[in-house]
Amino acid sequence: MSSCNHDNHSGHSHHSAEEEVSEHETHDHSHDENKSNPDEIVLSPEAAEKYGVKVQTICRQPFSDAIKVSGSITGTPDDVTAIVAKSSGIVSFNNGISPGMKLRSGATIGAVTSKGFAGGDADEVASVQYQSAKKELDRITPLYKEGIVSAKDYNAALAAYEQARAAYSGRTSGSSIVSPANGVITELLVNQGAYVNAGEPVATLSRNSHLLLKADVPQKYHSRLSKVTTANFRPSYSDEIYSMAELNGKRTSSAENIAVQPGYIPVYFAFDNNGTIVPGSSAEVYLQSAATDSALVIPSSALTEQQGKLFAYVKIDDHGYEKRNVTVGISNGKEVELLSGIKEGENVVTEGVIFVKLAETSNVVPEGHSHNH
Repeated sequence: MSSCNHDNHSGHSHHSAEEEVSEHETHDHSHDENKSNPDEIVLSPEAAEKYGVKVQTICRQPFSDAIKVSGSITGTPDDVTAIVAKSSGIVSFNNGISPGMKLRSGATIGAVTSKGFAGGDADEVASVQYQSAKKELDRITPLYKEGIVSAKDYNAALAAYEQARAAYSGRTSGSSIVSPANGVITELLVNQGAYVNAGEPVATLSRNSHLLLKADVPQKYHSRLSKVTTANFRPSYSDEIYSMAELNGKRTSSAENIAVQPGYIPVYFAFDNNGTIVPGSSAEVYLQSAATDSALVIPSSALTEQQGKLFAYVKIDDHGYEKRNVTVGISNGKEVELLSGIKEGENVVTEGVIFVKLAETSNVVPEGHSHNH
């Protein structure tokens, strides 16, 4: 959300409470008693900073309605890779390997062994060939130096040795199953003890660096979909609202004429995962069109609900705040249209609201305290 100006106090605390807010909210200064505000909530600048109280100046800005729908978050096709077997044989996964496990690049999740099968262990065969080629090279080298063996024979023995060495990995019990990248196992494609061929996928890995948001839009909004350019969303496991702008996201489809699910039209957005978003989650989605209308806008984080009414806190001077009953209009998930209760240019508490509320309920004001407004 863009704003006219910011007058921020920042800070944080993990202390419990009303007790500490009461401790810090009082301050030693007075003004004309006759002009005091009996409803003023007192919180010192030091306490505001300590508890992370931040304010934002309310102003008019481009704003548009949003279509609120349900959706889901998945990995993008190009973000999923396969973990493959390097040799043929029986798969043996390590203990604890299962879907959902995070892996580092190069991590071993199991092994493949081919002992007991026709053809034997391919690496064991390579080992025999390597040892044989090494013996022949060791035999022929001194003879070549003495001129008994020709350069052609020596070079042939050397080439055979190099080829055998390249084919031999140094193991004789099969091959390891190794993750090719950082990511999360999304599926095990074979069971423990199954036989696989060399190059066959045994598991899928999602790198989770890029994700896909699918919004399921009721067909009644069909005429509005061509104007949808971006979206905000809230995953089912979180109270945080994410925006496509913050995640380098963009709309990837125009499927207005495709109804994959009866009665609904899918709209897709691709975005970068910031490390906190979990694929496979459902989400609440706010589809947005290009903003054209001008409106007073307030962050959703500034609002509190009490007995069915919405309130916000306005900073009226360095130490004082005022509780306002507000009415709101349309919402895009992160911000809402402000219809009444706060005027343009006033400073509204957008973070640390709970601590201003505690200062309000603690009601500790020094005797004779007043403000001049």
